[in-house]
Amino acid sequence: MSAASSHLPKKKTVNRPVFDPEHLFSDTEGTTPNTFCDRMRARLRTAALLFWAAAGCVGQGSSLLMPGDMFRRFPLFFWGVACKILNMRVKIVGEMAGSFKPRSDGRRVIYVSNHSSWLDVLVLGKIIPAFFIAKQEVRHWPVIGLLTHLGRTIFITRNRQEAGQDVQEAINRLRKGYDIIFFPEGTTSKGNGLLPFMSSLFAIAKPVRRRNDPQADDHPKCLIQPVTVTYDRLEGLPVGRHHRSFVFSWFGDMDFGPHLMGLGKWRTMGATVLFHPPLKPEDFPSRKALSNAARAIIAQGNEDLRQSRPHIDEA
Repeated sequence: MSAASSHLPKKKTVNRPVFDPEHLFSDTEGTTPNTFCDRMRARLRTAALLFWAAAGCVGQGSSLLMPGDMFRRFPLFFWGVACKILNMRVKIVGEMAGSFKPRSDGRRVIYVSNHSSWLDVLVLGKIIPAFFIAKQEVRHWPVIGLLTHLGRTIFITRNRQEAGQDVQEAINRLRKGYDIIFFPEGTTSKGNGLLPFMSSLFAIAKPVRRRNDPQADDHPKCLIQPVTVTYDRLEGLPVGRHHRSFVFSWFGDMDFGPHLMGLGKWRTMGATVLFHPPLKPEDFPSRKALSNAARAIIAQGNEDLRQSRPHIDEA
């Protein structure tokens, strides 16, 4: 080594701290704007949603008396207007397996989606012509209970003795040519991950075969289409895990009113709905295997949407 090189300063190792902007936010509080204009915006939107929900009850009830499939088309219009009131922009990735028209292969479509907020009903309801499955408690909510009842929502209980009847009602809807949406997590999450799926609900697509059952061979052929819903835009900017959990998600013992008022303060919001390739139930040995496959696909889609933004169409 030369004399010149021996006098060169040694390169210092610098351990730079990794900056994570999410650490600036509290783990228990949101960061909702709270100016006078924000509060007025929230009040106006809440009043508009309440008025529109009441009008929706009248509209949905009237559509049941009309000929044709107006009772299936009106919910898409209703939830679409609700999204406009909140200024929720929905973007679509992938292709929806079902529509108002029957599929050429005669299969019914069962959409299964992750569930982090009551907003999921608005977002999916405006683009998917299908009936929701909801827990029995929703039927007793003011206004919303009547609206969902008129919208032909299928209500299920957590009582195992009555679970078979709930599944049978859903199967009867499939026999009539209708598609179905349900949330296999059973409850809402914080939005950054998925809860375990309830495989019992997949009996709608893959029922238990019993001997001497006259309806065993009458079960309609179905497709399971996994759907990922991710809330990824807020005021035109990407959403981090904190805002996803404490702005969009509605979980635990959160009250509906304060959550709605908090959402109403934001000017614009955005969600992406990713339709995955459908699954054939007969390709899986059990309901559990089908449930696990759907969950893995939705979880991967959720991760992909949080990390990147593929080419999407706005609805």
